[in-house]
Amino acid sequence: MEKVLVTGASGFLGRHLTKRLKDLGYNVYISNTQVANLYDLKNLEIYKDLRFEHIYHLAAKTKAGDWCKYHKGEQWIDNQIINTNILRYWRESQPQAKLISFGTSCSYGPSEFPMKEEEYMLEEPDTDLYTYAMTKRMLLVGCKSLADQYGLSYIHYIPSTLYGPLFDVDDTHFIFDLIKKISKGKLEDVEVELWGHGYQKRELIYIDDVVDVIVNTRHLNNQVLNLGTGLDHSIREYANAVSTIVGYPSEKIKYNESKFVGVNRKILDINKLKALMHPEFMFTPLEIGLQETINYYLKKIKND
Repeated sequence: MEKVLVTGASGFLGRHLTKRLKDLGYNVYISNTQVANLYDLKNLEIYKDLRFEHIYHLAAKTKAGDWCKYHKGEQWIDNQIINTNILRYWRESQPQAKLISFGTSCSYGPSEFPMKEEEYMLEEPDTDLYTYAMTKRMLLVGCKSLADQYGLSYIHYIPSTLYGPLFDVDDTHFIFDLIKKISKGKLEDVEVELWGHGYQKRELIYIDDVVDVIVNTRHLNNQVLNLGTGLDHSIREYANAVSTIVGYPSEKIKYNESKFVGVNRKILDINKLKALMHPEFMFTPLEIGLQETINYYLKKIKND
């Protein structure tokens, strides 16, 4: 039975990916804050007698909203340690494995839309997200450098914002924040306040679609691939869609323009992705994905 290692296995993508890999028959080993913590390379010695086919590197230190803006130094040091340790482990202990790493759409410069893979390293990222964005760029530089010198193999995925069931209730990524606040507005009959003006546009991709793409493109070698749907909507449009599902009057939502807004738009070019996937592959429609995500959240808070 083939063996794989998943770092950041306790995170949102990690939980979904490890389940799928197990369902496919892989022997899945993990790294998280409790098991084989990447802050110390020695922690991976528990797997010294194993040989992995793939290493899925999802681990990163970050949070949504304005957290990156106020934790730049902390983010730089911690993510550089995490990334350097997994790159070193790959080179020294698992050179036969393919490293499947994950970047961020935040690493793209803000001026060109849609964002193409070949432009990932060209422009300066947004100021507030700069440190996190650059640690992800450095991760790709590490992958390329080790592949060039030692003949190793990697894939580097660049996802847009992921959403779906099994998210942590304290996750502050914008779509989860909207779901939590608007659901509270409905259940407790309170006013909903959202950050920013609401006209900034974002792209979502449903978590099952992301896992499908990863599983079906893991044969690639030394390539960078955007993971998105090629569609974006404004925060107001997302808020209206969530409001419709939970039954909250969207006209009652207040937008606080004094709060963090972020970049005006982020959308990925997915021409490369579409060429790689089966012609019958279809992304989960937004309405269905939101319904599933909201159903999960409402059930969870009811049972907790």
